[in-house]
Amino acid sequence: MSAPTTPSSTPSARSTVTEREARQVAEAAREQDWRKPSFAKELFLGRLRLDLVHPHPLPAAEDARRGEEFLTKLRDFCETKIDAAVIERDAQIPDDVVTGLKELGAFGMKIETKYGGLGLTQVYYNKALALVGSASPAIGALLSAHQSIGVPQPLKMFGTQEQKDTFLPRCARTDISAFLLTEPDVGSDPARLATTAVPDGDDYVLDGVKLWTTNGVVADLLVVMARVPKSEGHKGGITAFVVEAASEGVTVEHRNAFMGLRGLENGVTRFHRVRVPAANRIGPEGAGLKIALTTLNTGRLSLPAMCVGAGKWCLKIAREWSAAREQWGKPVALHEAVGSKIAFIAATTFALEAVVDLSSQLADEDRNDIRIEAALAKLYGSEMACLMADELVQIRGGRGFETAASLAARGERAVPAEQMLRDLRINRIFEGSTEIMHLLIAREAVDAHLSVAGDLIDPDKTLADKAKAGAQAGVFYAKWLPKLVAGPGQLPRSFAEFHPAGHADLSGHLRYAERAARKLARSTFYAMSRWQGRMETKQGFLGRIVDIGAELFAMSAACVRAEHLRGAGDHGREAYQLADAFCRQARIRVDELFARLWTNTDDLDRKVVHGVLGGVYTWLEEGVVDPSGEGPWIADATPGPSERENVRRPVR
Repeated sequence: MSAPTTPSSTPSARSTVTEREARQVAEAAREQDWRKPSFAKELFLGRLRLDLVHPHPLPAAEDARRGEEFLTKLRDFCETKIDAAVIERDAQIPDDVVTGLKELGAFGMKIETKYGGLGLTQVYYNKALALVGSASPAIGALLSAHQSIGVPQPLKMFGTQEQKDTFLPRCARTDISAFLLTEPDVGSDPARLATTAVPDGDDYVLDGVKLWTTNGVVADLLVVMARVPKSEGHKGGITAFVVEAASEGVTVEHRNAFMGLRGLENGVTRFHRVRVPAANRIGPEGAGLKIALTTLNTGRLSLPAMCVGAGKWCLKIAREWSAAREQWGKPVALHEAVGSKIAFIAATTFALEAVVDLSSQLADEDRNDIRIEAALAKLYGSEMACLMADELVQIRGGRGFETAASLAARGERAVPAEQMLRDLRINRIFEGSTEIMHLLIAREAVDAHLSVAGDLIDPDKTLADKAKAGAQAGVFYAKWLPKLVAGPGQLPRSFAEFHPAGHADLSGHLRYAERAARKLARSTFYAMSRWQGRMETKQGFLGRIVDIGAELFAMSAACVRAEHLRGAGDHGREAYQLADAFCRQARIRVDELFARLWTNTDDLDRKVVHGVLGGVYTWLEEGVVDPSGEGPWIADATPGPSERENVRRPVR
């Protein structure tokens, strides 16, 4: 069997991918069709389809029973077996903790019972992540990376029966998995992916380097994205494979260290002539990115779930500390400057839990397409959790900046507020940075417009294509635009069920959301008409459009959750109060975002950026020293044998 020839993957070769080619690769990977309704998609089109989320969907009684039973066991484990201070100190999750989680079934929470898993719903999986993530964010990341984006989820959705029978029982109880897409010079632009998988008989031969492989240091199984060269009998393209981490030629060259999540087993993995059976290919050749993005549609909910847990912890600490700490004759909580921060944390935690629970239940019922909802939850949760943790540090003052170990050493309660802030910061980057999420969601938000009018602004389309698109657009907009003029938000009695006697009035907030949704759709349409093909370059505008949609989604979810809790007799009055506070806070943010759609410094900022890159302002950098070390900005990832020690550390 001859050795395959590996195509060149030097940095210079990768840089030849054009902007248009990169967009085409990304566009081909996204789901093209909308077979099910989507609350968030309708929201961006100016329609507040509350019927899609209200009344609040609920888990089946048996699912809830099994879920609560596991949460009880997991809580006991977290309280008795996990020492977060040890993980922070040693920068490693103890092996006995990992083993205990395996025995508990925590690595198989989302895997069906017939494969040895617990078969929990998305709702209870997320509740479990919020719980264990509050005990140790590093453990939350370990479990999430294994199940949300690791081997179990893509196999569940795209694997063959043989693959499921082979790998899922291992993932449920014994093996840890990781997801490998990012490379030293490839992040959110997969068109430049350099790792190759060259067909050779009944195998593929992998060569390349992967960066930031969460769980990669301890993983037994890897999902690897690699480019298959196009050849006779092979369609080629970016393809997904299940790879045994112990295979010859797989080397974990480095365990990365970060500002937070010190227990994270994240590394650099090199593949050198690694033979992978064709039977381990997930889906057809060229389907790798589509598999990855589809997996993330629900997998992204794990991060905001852990952000919910962080918000709950921040609220608990803020309440206890602000009641105990006195300044100028009264608890600091009663000083408005501090009290407003506590109110923000409480209201935002309520809304974020509403967003995650609602999106998770919709995912379980599979009656709605939640690709936008999950992306909004990830975007909104990661941003708001960082703000809540930052406010907690501020509330704690100097003690917020002091480490828990230092606090304990001098006799005070070891509150890891600064660690929480450090640990949460990565969520704005994990699984799609905030900037990429803005673009991803914006693309989905304007999908209806591009479907009917996209050819009008496509420079490659013929005049005949443009004429046909113009006719289609005329029909669509003739029906759609008039509906943006008026709606239920202008009727005083709309959403009256959200104003029960003796409770805060949430109906006005939903009327506001309905009016704002129509305004959002009008703004988007105007921008597309104004900028046309240049719309994709207006990333500041698109980011604000998405942020408005996120706030409106959170407002809707908060109101629906409050009404559900009221109907269930479960803290209904308090829930209404929190939802009211959140919506009032969110409306201020939305109004500001609307104002900034058209009054901003985007154009001036672009000029300044060109000046910075052109060296116009280098004089401004004078008067400091740069403590950075020497070395290239991006490490060399040329394929070849590893020259480093394998630091892989399987947990057995």
